[in-house]
Amino acid sequence: MKKIPYIIVLTTCFLLMSCQSNGQSSKNEKKSTQNLDPIQAPSVDGLERAYFASGCFWCVEAIYESVKGVKESISGYAGGHTQNPTYETSNTGRTGHAEAVEIYYNPNIVSFATLVDVYFGSQNPTQVNGQGPDRGSQYRSIIFYQNEEQKKIIEEKKQALSKKLNRKIAAEILPFQKFWTGEDYHQDYEKRNPYNPYIRNVSIPRLKRFQKRFPELIKAKH
Repeated sequence: MKKIPYIIVLTTCFLLMSCQSNGQSSKNEKKSTQNLDPIQAPSVDGLERAYFASGCFWCVEAIYESVKGVKESISGYAGGHTQNPTYETSNTGRTGHAEAVEIYYNPNIVSFATLVDVYFGSQNPTQVNGQGPDRGSQYRSIIFYQNEEQKKIIEEKKQALSKKLNRKIAAEILPFQKFWTGEDYHQDYEKRNPYNPYIRNVSIPRLKRFQKRFPELIKAKH
């Protein structure tokens, strides 16, 4: 019996165990939210909220939860045109939604501007429709703004990064409309599934790269 080359086995594992299935966006069904007025999410117990999409939400949730001043990071969906999106429907690419996170943060400890720095500093900012092995419109990069001040911050940082890299930055800038909380099994996925092949080979290395780059932003270990 022939032995299957290790590289083929590893590649197959990534395809089967990754956060994604390659859904493609339908241009006819996708409705742009670009021209809508942003909605301001109310603060909760003194905590503000922010919304980002940057590939697999398992990865992004863990990154933000490691940042000082961030109380909670929740995985879900945003940026689309359908009601009540699910993991299965978003993966078709036809809902317009991207995997996103809702961040609860203390503005006295960490600013929105710093959260945007975390966003750009924890991804490949030039990759279109995905991050790493996760490909498709449901994994595209989006920063959601809730007011004109946030929009200005995002635009200035995006322009500065584009100039620095001399490359086009892939992240969309969209007015926040609504965040749909993801299924329970997606919450704290990296923390609860440390031996999952995708978590070990993609998510944890991405988290460690970010933490090495921004040690001053990382919570102290207890």
